[in-house]
Amino acid sequence: MEEHPFKVEHEGFIAWLVLNRPEKRNSMNIRFFEGLQQHLEEFDRNEEIRAVIIRAEGKGFTAGTDLFELGPLVQSGDAHSREELKINIRRLQEAIGAVERCRKPVIAAAHGHCIGGGVDLLSACDIRMATRETIFAIRETKVAVIADLGTFQRLPHIIGHGIFRELALTGRDFTAEEAMNMGFITHICETREELYAQARRTASEIAACSPISVQGAKEVILYSRDHGIQAGLEYVAQKNAAALLSEDLVEAVKSFMEKRAPVFKGR
Repeated sequence: MEEHPFKVEHEGFIAWLVLNRPEKRNSMNIRFFEGLQQHLEEFDRNEEIRAVIIRAEGKGFTAGTDLFELGPLVQSGDAHSREELKINIRRLQEAIGAVERCRKPVIAAAHGHCIGGGVDLLSACDIRMATRETIFAIRETKVAVIADLGTFQRLPHIIGHGIFRELALTGRDFTAEEAMNMGFITHICETREELYAQARRTASEIAACSPISVQGAKEVILYSRDHGIQAGLEYVAQKNAAALLSEDLVEAVKSFMEKRAPVFKGR
């Protein structure tokens, strides 16, 4: 029996979700997608978690979708088989979507290769960072597939349509420096140790803020992306009207007056 493709580590208010299939280059099989959704939904429910970091064991972050295992899902044949394929694709999409739906901000810390489905995964994260040697690719066009797990829907909003279309249509590799310049990642680190330290610092900054405002901010960002400016303005007005008078806000004012760091409780 193959081991679970993830392990989870807890560090204060931070949860580390570790891709743990290094012997298979952390390729994404059925158990990977099932575990990804399960863990992110658990993190969402756990009030003791305020930020999530995704990292990987082994030589690279992920080689992408496990074509040897998921390949048999693609069956030629009748309409029923094609409908089953659509249902299976939607299941995988839902698993990646769990990263975006998680109210707790998710930080990706990538190293080595991050290919195909790995870019789908990173595109659903809130913050991305990488080591300098990291190579990314939207590789699907090179293997006669259309990327279908969210890259096409999310990445243009992050880096813009111009460079996105070049990367998606050519399937070429791009470096961490290119990813930084286009705004895909926010930090380049020289070593994995530095990468994880930076991810921890960023997660700790998030965890020190009011979880009410952080989680609300993530919801407003996504809602505004999907519904437009005016609907986003109306949504945040409603959001603040419901949540603004919180214990955390009182604590923010009190700590400012007392010249100390605030201690937020998410209430």
